[in-house]
Amino acid sequence: MQRAGLSVVLLFTVTSLVSAQSRANLKPPVAAQSIRCGALIETDSGQVRHNVVIVIQGDRITQVEENGQPAPDSAVINLSDHTCLPGLVDAHTHTLLQGDITAEDYDAQLLKESTAYRAILATRNAKRALNYGFTSIRDLETEGAGYADVDLKKAINNGVIPGPRMTVVGRAMDVTGAYPLQGYNWEIQVPHGVQLVDGPDEARKAVREQISFGSDWIKVYSDRSYFLRPDGVLDDIPTFTLDELRAIVDEAHRERHKVASHAMALNGVHNSIEAGVDSIEHGVYISDADLKTMAQKGIYYIPTIFVAEYVAQGRANAGAKVWLDMIKVHADTFNRALKAGVKIVFGTDVGGFDWSIDPAVEFPLMVKYGMTPIQAIRAATSTAAELLGEQKDIGSVSPGRFADIVAVKGDPMKDIAVLEKVDFVMKGGEIVKSPAH
Repeated sequence: MQRAGLSVVLLFTVTSLVSAQSRANLKPPVAAQSIRCGALIETDSGQVRHNVVIVIQGDRITQVEENGQPAPDSAVINLSDHTCLPGLVDAHTHTLLQGDITAEDYDAQLLKESTAYRAILATRNAKRALNYGFTSIRDLETEGAGYADVDLKKAINNGVIPGPRMTVVGRAMDVTGAYPLQGYNWEIQVPHGVQLVDGPDEARKAVREQISFGSDWIKVYSDRSYFLRPDGVLDDIPTFTLDELRAIVDEAHRERHKVASHAMALNGVHNSIEAGVDSIEHGVYISDADLKTMAQKGIYYIPTIFVAEYVAQGRANAGAKVWLDMIKVHADTFNRALKAGVKIVFGTDVGGFDWSIDPAVEFPLMVKYGMTPIQAIRAATSTAAELLGEQKDIGSVSPGRFADIVAVKGDPMKDIAVLEKVDFVMKGGEIVKSPAH
């Protein structure tokens, strides 16, 4: 009887504890929010809808209706004098860099700043990106700061610091003798901005290592030492052999990760395409044949126009005059890529230029080089979401997507430059920035 009584007491106690814990875990329903937009740009159709109400529950959009009504008992955000768009995506950033117009700028960061200090600056840059309206970024390597971008992403996801959704690379790869820091006393071991990889076996091991430390994508530097030929072709020295590149791509794809290739000129681009990379970064010169293959295989092009113009004069002053000629070559390549049907994604290489400059300066250049405003907007929304494999979550303002929404006064379809003046930002249902009234 005593044992039976004790069992009953224990059972009652355990049941009570479980019931109490269950009650503690129950959270009150999150109140709905409604946004009233004067206009909404639909990235899928390219149409502009007017007087649109967006209903949000938690971090997702539940309803988008023209001439609709706010959800009952919801908090209403009045943007009736604004144009709303999906949160923007910058698919080529460097949060751990603060601008490197010259080699000296770059060297100073790697030689004089600790990884901890660079990570602190990166938290500021992440917040800036979000305030500019970029609710998602693909950060294409830390330039000598190891996997600090993985930690930055983790801190944002855990709510420690504000910032955009991040896809990260960690350490990029290059071959021995091809990447800074260079030119120092050979008796002194200096840091490098990449992981040095030589041979297919080392390449595969590096891919495995980087993925194990949290890299989402793999990045390779596929060319260097650029020179303009008399026929207008930007030539280069390829870094990796084709066997090395193929090993990197094969190993990354085998582990279901994608590969981005820094490839600016003839050979680097061609070898990258032959190896099967997923994106070409910069692509100042791409041959017509390679553009055709990119379109056929669905290889994305991230042209990073502004940074090329931004750094050209500084590098020309340092003796690399070819950078000034590269601006015209780049414009021609962009236009040919557009006509060839290549998928072009918005990416700026911010970090290569100072983070005090709004990366949205890229938009007017994309239009200047041949895009329509809606094409430029798609490059930073729906097409960028496809590149990241996140089209079910971001890239459009529609039911089921994250409530990542930005707004501007004015009409980006008439003046794309207004995207440099985003004054409302919402990420996952949380207001990050709102206009002063």
